[in-house]
Amino acid sequence: MIKEKNKIIEDLKINPKDVGSSEVQIGLLSDKINILSEHFKKNKNDKHSSGGLLKAVNRRKKLLDYLKRKNPESYTKVLTKLNLRK
Repeated sequence: MIKEKNKIIEDLKINPKDVGSSEVQIGLLSDKINILSEHFKKNKNDKHSSGGLLKAVNRRKKLLDYLKRKNPESYTKVLTKLNLRK
């Protein structure tokens, strides 16, 4: 889990000490969403975790909207790296 998180940060960071930019946050949320989606394939009746998934999806959507307004070039870069919106 930690190695995956560090790999995501390395791929999306803007400067060498970056760990909290919108791009990195979107990448980490996408990883969390993928993990929870796999969890729901195995545990269909887990209603408590569905709230966390919904919050993560909504937060990622807001961050993507923000990034699209502020930096369209970075927005398209993040979409292609994370294979979102094909």
